[in-house]
Amino acid sequence: MLGLPKSTEFNKRIPKQKFYEHLSVTPAIKAAFAEQIKIIYWRNKLAATTLNLSPGELVTEIEVFELRLTSPALDENVLRLIDREIPYHILFLLGYDGKYQAAMGYKETAGSGKAAFKVDRYYRTEWLTEEELSLHLEGLTIDAACENFIRQIAGEQLAGGENTTLKESVEQQKQREQIEKQIAALELMMKKEKQLNRKMELKAEIKRLKTRLEVLYR
Repeated sequence: MLGLPKSTEFNKRIPKQKFYEHLSVTPAIKAAFAEQIKIIYWRNKLAATTLNLSPGELVTEIEVFELRLTSPALDENVLRLIDREIPYHILFLLGYDGKYQAAMGYKETAGSGKAAFKVDRYYRTEWLTEEELSLHLEGLTIDAACENFIRQIAGEQLAGGENTTLKESVEQQKQREQIEKQIAALELMMKKEKQLNRKMELKAEIKRLKTRLEVLYR
């Protein structure tokens, strides 16, 4: 599925309660761990010590966790809790009924608190067979490898040219989502508006936003 070098293999089963037994978490999160997850495996440790890659400036290690699920649905807060407790970047492999989904959070350095990072948002692939789910380890540094994993998982969600940083791509996605919401709201207003002049004003604004959206998708 990932074809990672044997030098990175860890293959350690982690009791799921380890992630919440000493924490103040909501009953809903505990229930999600208990009901939605069967087993958690720590499959790989990707670092300069296990790979022929240079250390990253922002990313020191990437851990690969396999979560075997009881159904295709998984509360995203479960991933956030695991990410919060592990001070590294994590590539999740979610498995259910012979199919897999890769998930990874775009992390930024935490401004305060004990956590090293905070997850901005998660990206996921579709549910795919083991043969269909193909992620490649690319890059000369751990930083580059992490960015490339996120871009492969996100696919077309993250646009941008060759010189666009991952942070810039994520920010552009946020802008696109905000503009799309504005367009949807304006289109709804235009349908309800009865005054012709106001309709024309709304139409012009929608056109302006769509033009801006096209630029952000390039």
